Amino acid sequence: MRRSIATVSVSGTLTEKLDAIAAAGFDGVEIFENDLLACPLRPEEVRRRTAGLGLTIDLYQPFRDFEAMPEPDLRRAERKFRLMERLGADLLLVCSNVSPHAIDDDELAAEQLRLLAQRAAEHGIRIAYEALAWGRHVNEYLHAWRIVRMADHPNLGVCLDSFHIMSRGSDPIGIEAIPGEKIFFLQLADAPLLAMDVLQWSRHYRCFPGQGSFDMPGFLTHVRNAGYAGPLSLEVFNDHFRQADTHRTAVDAMRSLIALEALAPQARTPTGFAFAELIAGDLEGPRAVLTALGFARSGLHPTKPVELWEQGRARILLNRSAEGPALGAIGLESPDPAAAVERAESLLAPVLPRERAEGEASLAAIAAPDGTQLFFCRTAEPYSWRADFTRSEPAGGAITHIDHIALTQPWHYFDEAELFYRSVLGLTPQESLEFPDPYGLLRSKAMTSSDGGLRMVLNIAPEQVPALQHVALACDDLLAAARRLRARHPELLLPIPDNYYDDLEARHEIDPELRELGVLHDRDENGAFLHLYTITVGRVFFELVQRVDGYQGYGAVNAPIRRAVQHSRAH
Repeated sequence: MRRSIATVSVSGTLTEKLDAIAAAGFDGVEIFENDLLACPLRPEEVRRRTAGLGLTIDLYQPFRDFEAMPEPDLRRAERKFRLMERLGADLLLVCSNVSPHAIDDDELAAEQLRLLAQRAAEHGIRIAYEALAWGRHVNEYLHAWRIVRMADHPNLGVCLDSFHIMSRGSDPIGIEAIPGEKIFFLQLADAPLLAMDVLQWSRHYRCFPGQGSFDMPGFLTHVRNAGYAGPLSLEVFNDHFRQADTHRTAVDAMRSLIALEALAPQARTPTGFAFAELIAGDLEGPRAVLTALGFARSGLHPTKPVELWEQGRARILLNRSAEGPALGAIGLESPDPAAAVERAESLLAPVLPRERAEGEASLAAIAAPDGTQLFFCRTAEPYSWRADFTRSEPAGGAITHIDHIALTQPWHYFDEAELFYRSVLGLTPQESLEFPDPYGLLRSKAMTSSDGGLRMVLNIAPEQVPALQHVALACDDLLAAARRLRARHPELLLPIPDNYYDDLEARHEIDPELRELGVLHDRDENGAFLHLYTITVGRVFFELVQRVDGYQGYGAVNAPIRRAVQHSRAH
């Protein structure tokens, strides 16, 4: 199906929007009236520019407050029709009336819409009637369809908008009762579930399919079953998108449609972490932390300034760089790296060039929205990337593997990152959480594979605080690891206030040793969670974790404590 997007969905001037939309690979565009009114180009020039970019103008919108009025405003309609002829647009979106003067009379609404369609036909234009979720008398899509059917004119059909339908909790199964040829246009938008006025929800919090909570694949299935053959068009009102980079947003929009249509090649979700790579100009700090945690340097790369440190199945690469210390790359264990890269590329993820010497493992990397490099690789022999390193046996110890990795995202890339990890890696987003930071609120969302083998956590921190990253390392016996650290390297442990333990002991029966060792505690309906944090080195810190009896969370209840202590140490 053809893909389109409303100009209101991206930032910039109309010409900037058109350039970005075309570059992202869209076939068509909805021209939003405000964008045209503010454009210095005449409608004929916009028409030529759009055509020159390979785009069609699929819809002009919106035309408001027309039907069911004491007198239909045909003069205004005629002016819009002539404008559309100059623009080269042949479909006009008419929203259901919100005027306090609108009359609750379906027969009158049908009569006036029929008259509008007759006038539109004289200009070669069709009318797509849409039920706004906050329409004064018409706010359900099947109500709009009944009025269109009553009007009975070939140039009048309905526009279906996923937000207007699903924000009201309407069952989209009724779409299948509408003949496909009478669905003149389809607008798609997802949204998080919010308890707020639907108009404000619509104008500020829509997002691209896959970034919210609506069942967008199910909605599209109903539309396809009805026989709709027009374009899939995105209409998203979002304050963040209006401020974000125009080209990035357009690419993100296209990725959402490719994923929604399930057109990307299928690839199995990565099964776990192969490695985490830290970059630093001076490796002494990271080396000291890893040594204290029980890691041993088990390999050196023959052609790159990279060291391999291991403990159990937890692998950390140290890469000498002018930047850092920071988390620069993540290795993902994949049963089929080539297929994983093919899928990522089809979803518009940038594949990064990588130099390799003869005989070295072929590791393909893509860039995540925040710039982190993601490598798809095999850890199992005989194709292991570890063969590139001159190696000794990994160290034994309390740490068994990487449990999860948390990345702080720029605030305007958070929705893009969620869609990226959901579509490209096949991870499932968990509940979005917010918890207090001394300088604002920190928003967090975990992304997990179905079997829990791969866990990523995406965070947004307040703008005035550093964007920290952390690697969580799983332990079979966290208390034993904590005792070792406390005895040998107490300076590396993040100090936890006694007030925290006073409150914890009031809520739970806990081992008194937790206070002595600086170990934090959480519970869920499945089990318990023990964890502790190291101090921050550059932008990175480590967390040691132990999941007991099937605990599924990340100790989010303790995040405000950790953030407060990190802030106090930074000042």
